[in-house]
Amino acid sequence: MKHPLYIGGYGPGILTAGGELTRVASPSFLAAHPSLPVLYAAGELARGRLTAFTASTAEGGLAPLDERSSEGDSPCHVAVDPSGTLLAAANYGDGSVSLHRLDSRGAFTGEPIVLRHEGSGPVADRQKGPHAHQAVFHDGLLHVSDLGTDEIRRYTLDGEPLPPLKLPPGTGPRHFAFSGSRLYVAGELDGTVTAVDGDEVVGVPASRAGGVNHPSHLELAGDLLYVANRGPNTVSVLRADDLQLVAEVPSGGDWPRHFAIDGDRMYVANQESDAVAVFALDDGVPRPTGEVIEVERPACVLPG
Repeated sequence: MKHPLYIGGYGPGILTAGGELTRVASPSFLAAHPSLPVLYAAGELARGRLTAFTASTAEGGLAPLDERSSEGDSPCHVAVDPSGTLLAAANYGDGSVSLHRLDSRGAFTGEPIVLRHEGSGPVADRQKGPHAHQAVFHDGLLHVSDLGTDEIRRYTLDGEPLPPLKLPPGTGPRHFAFSGSRLYVAGELDGTVTAVDGDEVVGVPASRAGGVNHPSHLELAGDLLYVANRGPNTVSVLRADDLQLVAEVPSGGDWPRHFAIDGDRMYVANQESDAVAVFALDDGVPRPTGEVIEVERPACVLPG
């Protein structure tokens, strides 16, 4: 391992691939500061806490730096803007998003900006209200997927709302990625990957394995698009330009909630089998290495 690999989830804390555990309640998503040795965790089941850590050793040890409220219910995602001066937290439970200024140490400073939202969707048991799922800084704006309202919400970095990007009803947008002006979205509720480019909206099944699928994480790497499929327990590889399927491979476990690509390796967090499966990328296609990192209920993998 050339550098630390951090694993968060619904277990006792943040684990490094070397086996060092930093105890913190339900760190279900992690984000790294772009220029400082600082790591942020969303405490989804911990009364909506955000925690900042300083990476204190070359092996990935973490020391507490700061903590504050996410200002909402069940924060499931955090992201830091490229300048390293702003952190966004997506609160799934009530659909709110909070913006937090960061000081020169990477600690929280000033009062947060809380962005609340209203709306619903056609899937009665999942879309009764807004559910912010991921926050992404792109092109000078904050973009937030709202699973409950079938939107990609947009804000200035001062919190001013802009017109959202609308997705087909019942999509249930979860994670998403940009390539220039083109947007790719994993639909948790309709089992699709959707590409949005201006007025053009194209959706394809995220998995061809059959059965019910709830896609989770989606990531671009070069000219390929990867998506994790919960239900079929696979990872699909699509061509980014036309969404044609290149390959679909077993995820190496049960309920692949997240994955990370680090050079020629892919790490898949299989939440319900308590393990992160390690793959080698062969011409972009994940191939199992046989290596497994045991960790309780992993939900996020972050290369250090």
